[in-house]
Amino acid sequence: MYLVTVSGNLLIVLAILTDPHLHTPMYFFLANLSMVDVCFTSTTVPKMLVNIQTHIRAISYAGCITQMFSFLFFVALDNFLLTVMAYDRFVAICHPLHYTVIMNPHLCVQLVLVCWIAVVCLFYGTGLGVYLSSAAIQNSHSTAAASVMYTVVTPMLNPFIYSLRNNDIHRAVKIHLREIFRWPFITHIHKSGL
Repeated sequence: MYLVTVSGNLLIVLAILTDPHLHTPMYFFLANLSMVDVCFTSTTVPKMLVNIQTHIRAISYAGCITQMFSFLFFVALDNFLLTVMAYDRFVAICHPLHYTVIMNPHLCVQLVLVCWIAVVCLFYGTGLGVYLSSAAIQNSHSTAAASVMYTVVTPMLNPFIYSLRNNDIHRAVKIHLREIFRWPFITHIHKSGL
């Protein structure tokens, strides 16, 4: 799941950065969200994988503080980016004629620099459930499952959720995959419209 998360998010970033047709506010925010998801997942999952392999569950005090700071930093950034993306879609739907004036590049950069909170039911529901229930009931199996849900599954699903029905992203990814791997079947898929 970690490799799917990292590769999926990095592929979206690469597609958005290199395709001039995707240099719009929506894709700018999506590229930032994908990078934050890579960083967010990378704060905890590598250590978790090492712990699983070595059966050592210890962490130094400095490592713990660093991991907690990074985790909370990227969680807040992830949520703010989701809020800004919601605002971008609101402007596009409610003010389509003024969209390019309102969502100019200067504002987009400012929003990314300021975007530090949003509420995602799946993320906060499971996160709060873990931390509130851990004080009352010590059920490590359900706590571990919920922790994996919001630290691994949610960032892994973001590339699929935000690009699943997006033809622009599909086109850019197909072009990059064809260039990177030179696979003949991708050309066939692209010509057949799949």
